[in-house]
Amino acid sequence: MFDQKNTRIIAAIVVFIALSISVTTIAQALPVTDMAGRKVDLPDPVRKVYAPSPYGSYIMYSVDPSMLAGLNLPIKDEDKKYFPKEVRNLPVIGSIAGQGQSANIEVLLKAKPDLLIMWSANRSAINKKTEESLKRLNVPFVYAVAENLSDYPDVYLFLGKVLKREERTKKLSGYSRKTLEEIKGIVNRIPVERRPSVYYAEGVDGLSTECNDSIHVELLQLAGDKNVHRCHTSNHKGFEKVSLEQVILYKPDVIIAQDKVFFDKVFKDPAWQNVKAVKEKRVYLIPRHPFNWFDRPPSFMRILGLKWLANILYPGEYKIDMVKEARDFYRLFLGVELSRDEMKGVIYP
Repeated sequence: MFDQKNTRIIAAIVVFIALSISVTTIAQALPVTDMAGRKVDLPDPVRKVYAPSPYGSYIMYSVDPSMLAGLNLPIKDEDKKYFPKEVRNLPVIGSIAGQGQSANIEVLLKAKPDLLIMWSANRSAINKKTEESLKRLNVPFVYAVAENLSDYPDVYLFLGKVLKREERTKKLSGYSRKTLEEIKGIVNRIPVERRPSVYYAEGVDGLSTECNDSIHVELLQLAGDKNVHRCHTSNHKGFEKVSLEQVILYKPDVIIAQDKVFFDKVFKDPAWQNVKAVKEKRVYLIPRHPFNWFDRPPSFMRILGLKWLANILYPGEYKIDMVKEARDFYRLFLGVELSRDEMKGVIYP
């Protein structure tokens, strides 16, 4: 979703472009219908794209990172090994969606993308004012729409058609769809009362979490819906505060932790020894390289994260070699070949 700040940023880009370049026409056009139902004439071929939000930018890493005109955020040093050199050296354009909007207009202009890939979590929430501003950029744009993780297989197929990467995206879509169906089948066979309860620990103190209906815990919903914190999320940012006393009363069977600082101290902290999951040594740190497997931001890595979570919650029913699964995923989605030891370092830091 776009707020007034987003619209002002886009308007500034429009003014800058109007002063910097003349209107050009598309020599060849490929008509498509995007995922918001808009009819769009695309340049043919599309060589470079800019995705002005982390959601769209991250999924492009898996589709074809060589097509990216720029990055939303700099790639961290520890994550550079997961990307080809040409991607590591891309300019940082910034973002015009989500928190911390910071689009660099001059860098955007120099990058000269052929297409903008906009991301929406809701077909009915597309901002018309933003859309009118985008049209004045003289760069065609399409919407990829994913209301939840189950939409990702269709997003991959859509991007494959738009970017003429059908063969690749069919593989990514097929893997994603198979994983979703596989985990759904496992969960459906397990009675609700046998599914372990889960507390999602956020922050260095572990005392922030998410309501069970939050987008930030969609994997918990897909993996059995036993999030102990049952409530209606107050805002998109989440980070609902709880007390340690409340966590103790929740008696979670499993804790999944977002912050390594918390994870590294939880088994040593006397105050947490009264929590069921800590007593039973069932606290797990969410893998995060090169992108978080679970949340913040929610990305295609959650497909692998869903396997990881199901294996933690139902090791008897979902018996997989998680290291092998992850190596296969990285090979397919990121084009990276990691040894077993390297992958163990990602999963069990």
